[in-house]
Amino acid sequence: MPCGLFFSGYEKDDAIFKTVWLKVWMVLFVLFLLTYPLYAQAVSEAVGMNTLNLFNLIFIYIVGAHGLNLLTGFTGQISLGHGAFMGVGAYTAGILANLGVPFWAALPAAGLMTAAVGMIFGIPSLRLKGLYLAIATMAAQFILIYAMRNWEGLTGGSSGLIVEPASIFGISFDNDFNFYYLSLLFAAAATMYLKNITRTRTGRAFVAVRDRYLAAEVIGVNLFKYRILSFGISSFMVGMAGGLWAFYITIISDEHFTMWLSVQYLAMVIVGGLGHVLGSIFGVVFMVVLPEVLRIPTEALSGVFPDISSIFASLRELVFGLVVILFLIFEPDGMAARWHTIRAYWKLWPFSY
Repeated sequence: MPCGLFFSGYEKDDAIFKTVWLKVWMVLFVLFLLTYPLYAQAVSEAVGMNTLNLFNLIFIYIVGAHGLNLLTGFTGQISLGHGAFMGVGAYTAGILANLGVPFWAALPAAGLMTAAVGMIFGIPSLRLKGLYLAIATMAAQFILIYAMRNWEGLTGGSSGLIVEPASIFGISFDNDFNFYYLSLLFAAAATMYLKNITRTRTGRAFVAVRDRYLAAEVIGVNLFKYRILSFGISSFMVGMAGGLWAFYITIISDEHFTMWLSVQYLAMVIVGGLGHVLGSIFGVVFMVVLPEVLRIPTEALSGVFPDISSIFASLRELVFGLVVILFLIFEPDGMAARWHTIRAYWKLWPFSY
C-alpha cells in the first residue's frame, strides 16, 4: 500500500502543487473565493457581520503581511515600523489620486515610494540585528507618524486626507462587492510572488542571511545588498497594501497607522508562522477575525451587562496579548507549522508514525 510522496526529479519536488488532490482543492478554493460575493449577503445576515468587508480587510492585510514575513521570517530582520510604512503608501496613493493620477499608476508609485523610505531606514541593518534593529525601525515609526501628523500642507494633518475610490476602465470600486475582486487579485499576486521569490537565488540568499549570516558572507553573499533588498521588497508590498487601504477606506489619517498596527503585523506573522507563505495568510485571518468573533458574545451579553461594550476594547487587547503569548509557548512555529504536521499525518496514514 503506497504511503507518502515519492519524487523522481527536482522539478516535481520543488513544485508548488505537488499532488493531484492539492490541485483539486486549490481549484475548489479559488472557485469559492470567486463566487463568494454572490451569496455573501445571506452569510452576513446569518453571522451578524459584514463578511465582504472582513474579506477585503483580510486581502489587504495579506499583502502587507507577506512583505513583513519576507523581511522577518525569511531574512531574519525584525521590523516595528511597518505600520508607518503602510501609512507612507496610503498617503502617497491618496495624494497622487487627488492630483489626478489614475489608480493603475498611483498604486505602484505608492509601493515604490514606500520601498525607497524602507530602504533608507533599512540601512542600519548592516550594523544592527535583533532588538537593536527593532529599536531602529521603531524610531522610523515615530518619525514617519510625526511627519504625517505635522506636514499639513501635504497630508492634511490631523484632519486627514479624503481619497476618491479606485476606478479602472470606467469601473468604480466604490463598494465592498467590486473592491472584493480587486483586493483578491492583489492578495493572490502577492502570495504567488512570495512563494516564487523564496525559490529563487535571491530567496535562498535571504534564508542564508537569516540562518548563518557569517557563513553566508564567507561564501560570497553580499549581506548589505540582500538586507537592503529585503527591506525594499518588504516595504514595497506593505506600501501597496497601504495604497489599497486608502482607496478602500477613502479617508486617511495618521491615527490608522500607529505603533499598534506595527505590533499587529508582527503578531500576524508570528502567530501564522515565520518563514512560511501560508503563515502570513493564517495569521492575518486569525487576527482579523478574532475581534469580530469576540464582538458576538459582547453584543449578546449587552442586554444583561450594559457596560460590557465599554470594556470591549480592553478585553480585545487582553485576548490579543494572551493569544500571542500562548502561541509563543505552545506553538512557536505558528499555525502554518501545525497545518503542515496535520497534512503530513494524512499523507503517511495509516503508517503515520
